[in-house]
Amino acid sequence: MTTPEDRVRGFPAFGAQGGRGQFARSWWGRAWIGAMEDTALDLRQLKQGRKYAAAGRVGPITVSPGRIAAVVDDQEGQYRTEVRLAELTGDEWDRFLDRVASRAGHLAALLDRDMPHDLVEAADDAGVHLLPGIGDLDPDCDCPGWELPCRHAAALSFQASWLLDADPFVLLLMRGKGERELLDELQRRNAPRFVRTGDDDIDAERAYADEPGPLPDLAAFAPTGGPTVPGAPDIPAEAFALLVANAGQMAGALLASQPKLTRKQDVVRLAATRPETADRLRPAENGEDFDRAVLAWRHGGRAGLDVLETAWTPPSQAMGRARAAFAEVVDDPGEGLDIERNHCTVHGTGVQVRLGKDGLWYPYRDQWPAGAPEADPGTLFAALLG
Repeated sequence: MTTPEDRVRGFPAFGAQGGRGQFARSWWGRAWIGAMEDTALDLRQLKQGRKYAAAGRVGPITVSPGRIAAVVDDQEGQYRTEVRLAELTGDEWDRFLDRVASRAGHLAALLDRDMPHDLVEAADDAGVHLLPGIGDLDPDCDCPGWELPCRHAAALSFQASWLLDADPFVLLLMRGKGERELLDELQRRNAPRFVRTGDDDIDAERAYADEPGPLPDLAAFAPTGGPTVPGAPDIPAEAFALLVANAGQMAGALLASQPKLTRKQDVVRLAATRPETADRLRPAENGEDFDRAVLAWRHGGRAGLDVLETAWTPPSQAMGRARAAFAEVVDDPGEGLDIERNHCTVHGTGVQVRLGKDGLWYPYRDQWPAGAPEADPGTLFAALLG
């Protein structure tokens, strides 16, 4: 059942990002930005909007069907700004959900907060256009400017790309349906159908209206006796049985103590720890992103993958430590280090170190993981810069 919370989502304001700010890391986020930029009448407004977004001038953002809205600060005051996007029709939603339900991988990807290319392409083939194109985004603002978009609507659109990067369900909500509503409808489409043989004199309407009967007692099918293990010289078979039971208990305790991996994370883990499986697991599309994720896991495990895929804003003292470490390594630090959230990039070199939430610093070169993490960022700067 749809609740008001399913149809309206609020997001806290992004703080000032420092540096120039980076927008639209995902391909669908870039499509959103592209739809806005391709329609813009004044590129100066886009440039100013980018600065406003990076400076944290956009207030809390509200997303609802057909609309994303926020208040944007300006030197002249505060302005109510929104960007509208047409909702899908009922028929379009049916066609889209039928496509998603027909491929288990599509639903798994959405739940992993991913928007696969083939899902969007399948929707396009069905005449359902999820991503906005030229002219689909309709900005509106109560500022006196006449530009479309004005700098306030541009700032909101740039920050919206961060929301889309993190959760493609934000785009689907703008198209008209909330996450819970979508999952309920997909569950109904994937529910098993119980079909009668037709030889019981019950009409079809009555048959499909009946609730299915109870499942059989699965305990009757449980194997008994446990594994059969032969003995070995001076080792009785009972000892092997005890070892098997103990290993099972330890594995269960280990799994219970660890955060559950998503399907995507588990595939990356398997490819990283069992290299012989990597070629088979590597997807046909976005293969380079997969290789980068596998390398991140090999160097830093799950924490390394999180550092690759997620940017966050650490305490200023931590980033100040990185700047001080950089100054100790180079002869003339000048303006050579650009700090953006938890990323520290050395201008013109492709060298970057990223701070993980585990307190370790991870080396990168040309956006690729470049080694194991270290507790001291200076050690990494020295190694990467030679």
